[in-house]
Amino acid sequence: MVVARVPTRRSLLRPPSSCGSCDQEIVWRDNIPVLSYLLLRGRCRRCSAQISPHYPAVEAGTAALAVACVVDFGPTAYAALAVSFCALLVTLCVIDAQHRIVPNRIVLPAAVVVFVTRTLLDPSPEWLLGAVGAAGFLFLAVLAYPKGLGMGDVKLALLLGAMLGATVSVALFVGFLAALVPAVVLFTRHGSAARKMAVPLAPFLSFGAAIALFFGERLLDGYHMLF
Repeated sequence: MVVARVPTRRSLLRPPSSCGSCDQEIVWRDNIPVLSYLLLRGRCRRCSAQISPHYPAVEAGTAALAVACVVDFGPTAYAALAVSFCALLVTLCVIDAQHRIVPNRIVLPAAVVVFVTRTLLDPSPEWLLGAVGAAGFLFLAVLAYPKGLGMGDVKLALLLGAMLGATVSVALFVGFLAALVPAVVLFTRHGSAARKMAVPLAPFLSFGAAIALFFGERLLDGYHMLF
């Protein structure tokens, strides 16, 4: 619902969940994540309109990351924060992929809440430095190449740094490395014309952030051992 409504500035509370084709309210038994989609075979019970597979994909992806957080971090307050962070990543990833935006209504309040919560759980200047450092790095990249990056990516980096601290460097490195794959494919297929084709960066930064969340410290330690 957040993915569908926030980009169009619709309320998350009103109207209740409804079919996009017949506008009929979806009853609770048809609104169970993933399960209802499978039972309904991807169609509205009333009008048989096709339900976008984005819904179960978002639900399943968020659930898988939530389980991974609890398994890795245990039943802790940090795990709850990590689950919320992962839900944000999935949401922003899909919105940027569909609409090429990173909504301020989500990313800025989330960055503040994550920073405050992270500081309360583990008081340290690392979270502020991570947020400012990551956002500053991408801001300089925007100034250098404004056609390749946007301010939405800078604000997303602010959120990532507030959560990940020093390991945000892993998130950025992995994210940009992953983004090279579609860039190379576009250049291979379209040549110089690919320079005018936009690739949403939030999905790749979100992927890098997930890697950093679960493996960031180990990857940084391994890197430092090389020197």
